Amino acid sequence: MTLPVMEPDVDAKILKKWAQTIDEGPFSSLCWGERIAFANPDSLTLLGALSGWTERVPLVATVVVPQLHNPVMLAKALATGDLLSGGRLTVGIGVGGRHEDYRAAGADPKTQTMREMAERVAVMKRVWAGEKVTESVLPVGPRPARDGGPRLLVGTTGPKTLRSAAQWADGITGISLDLDLDKQSELFDVARDAWAAADKPKPHLATSFWFAIGDGDAPRAQVTQHLLHYMNWIPREYVEAMAPTTGWAGTDAELVAVLRGFAEIGTSELHLIPTSTDIGQLRRVADLVGEISAQTDISA
Repeated sequence: MTLPVMEPDVDAKILKKWAQTIDEGPFSSLCWGERIAFANPDSLTLLGALSGWTERVPLVATVVVPQLHNPVMLAKALATGDLLSGGRLTVGIGVGGRHEDYRAAGADPKTQTMREMAERVAVMKRVWAGEKVTESVLPVGPRPARDGGPRLLVGTTGPKTLRSAAQWADGITGISLDLDLDKQSELFDVARDAWAAADKPKPHLATSFWFAIGDGDAPRAQVTQHLLHYMNWIPREYVEAMAPTTGWAGTDAELVAVLRGFAEIGTSELHLIPTSTDIGQLRRVADLVGEISAQTDISA
């Protein structure tokens, strides 16, 4: 389950309540995303809070763009989060999709490439291994709780990026805009083949989608309102055109059918993205996931 970090009414009280409810529930991970030129909380600061607010649930930062950070300082921050959370951290790594975030962070949009991303990942892995990558008496610490550093997933929906990341990533995370199972299955097959070619263990296969649960027209209206707020870099008429088929909106039974569909194509984990701060929707999904988890090899 993803925190509602992109909602306009989010505050510390809401984030803490959501985090603790997710930690108490059947969910396999607690997720949150990164943006710079937006009103969402800073991803790395939030990681520290979540490490203290939760005890059980794995933490998944999706997706961190390393080109927006100094790689040594990013490695230090993530190692600290892994240490504080007791080794519960997983990090999605991607190139990002908004030049405004690069400009806001003082980063060069020309570095928005797979090569630049991989180079920064290599630096972070050296830091986590205890190598000296700076002119200092001691290596940059702390050592992460997990040997070798947090688990890394490549955040992408593109086969080319996926193949190139097989050398350093432990799996994939992304987003399904239209919940097309055939298209998602094809991408997972690319990942399986790429990891096999790199002589690595089978990849963790994760994806995500926006959701609103309820009856009638209200859930779709909720998703649409969220998309108009979140996709503020896209002309409004384009967002309105894609909103009817983007994300998922429906009833309890329909969500169960969707979860089972993703399980059938071998999805390791679904990261559900809320479109409001209504904790009632979180609890409703928690009840459904709890009911089906014993029968279905999938987590949300």
